[in-house]
Amino acid sequence: MFGKLKGAVLTVAALGAVTAVSACGVNNGASTAGGGRAGATKALKVGWSTIYLTPSWMQETAKMMQDDVNKLKQSGKIASYQTFNANGDTSQQIAQIRAMIQQKYDVIIVDAGSSTALNPALEQAANAGITVVNFDSLVTSDKVIKVGTDQVEWGRMTAQWLADKLGGKGQIIAFNGPAGVAVSEDRWKGAQEALKKYPNIKIVANVHSEYNLAPAAQAFASAYSAHPSINGVFSQGGALSAAALQTLVKQNKKLVPITGENYNGFLKLWQSKQKQGFSSMSTAQPNYLGVIAIEAAVAKRDGVNVPTNVTVPLPRITDANLAQYVKTDQSDDYYPIQPIAQSDIDKLIGK
Repeated sequence: MFGKLKGAVLTVAALGAVTAVSACGVNNGASTAGGGRAGATKALKVGWSTIYLTPSWMQETAKMMQDDVNKLKQSGKIASYQTFNANGDTSQQIAQIRAMIQQKYDVIIVDAGSSTALNPALEQAANAGITVVNFDSLVTSDKVIKVGTDQVEWGRMTAQWLADKLGGKGQIIAFNGPAGVAVSEDRWKGAQEALKKYPNIKIVANVHSEYNLAPAAQAFASAYSAHPSINGVFSQGGALSAAALQTLVKQNKKLVPITGENYNGFLKLWQSKQKQGFSSMSTAQPNYLGVIAIEAAVAKRDGVNVPTNVTVPLPRITDANLAQYVKTDQSDDYYPIQPIAQSDIDKLIGK
């Protein structure tokens, strides 16, 4: 998720699951302190360091994490839980992590603002006996447990679907995120791996855009005006996909296949155009990565041999199961996801 502000953002004040208690970005979930070492029976003192809370994706993630914490408090596993919001400032995130070290937290959960800048602070925490679990936006250090998805597979999987849908031939626009952003580059790498098997698929334009609807719409409209005879669109983000489909709808053009993401605005439009023959295959960066991170940390403290790298399977949203995902009563800037079963979490984290 990091590397893009997903759709129109909401204010942090709208986050009901987490209540701000200080100007430095600390949000409180409880007040009692927890225990200390792996295998201990004392309830744990847990902190979540996030680079920001503003995007709707992050707010949904925070709510899922709070719900899981509430469950773990009831079972005596967690004593206290705080969220530290860096408000987009990596230096502040580092300072907040170091503060958690000084305050002797048992667990630090991290959604990183930088793949490298946080490494020294996180390694300091690990060396101090703190269990560190990093999810979503991952650091490069091998001293922490990482929970994420395979972004290269994201591109490979969706591009393969598009190639199959086109019968291995046709002209497509590649609609990628900002150039140089790791998530975008990884997804495009996977797409290229899939598409290179089909010499009769021609990429007539490679468009880059922010992962936001307004700039994406402008970028796609420009590319489409130059290439109106395309047969499909490889899009690696939900707002990008919504922008592409909206352009075709507004111009009353043929609705070609477009890959996508679980951005509710795209899912709604997809569902409304299914009877007209529109088809897609989308995936998601699931919000429950944060839940898996918490569960992994607690399991590690209980002595479970948790894998260093936990790769979470990417969901597949298709024409057949779209209705299970789309939420017509939610805003466009929402990321619907099916819940993950506890048994699946346990398998992923080695329980």
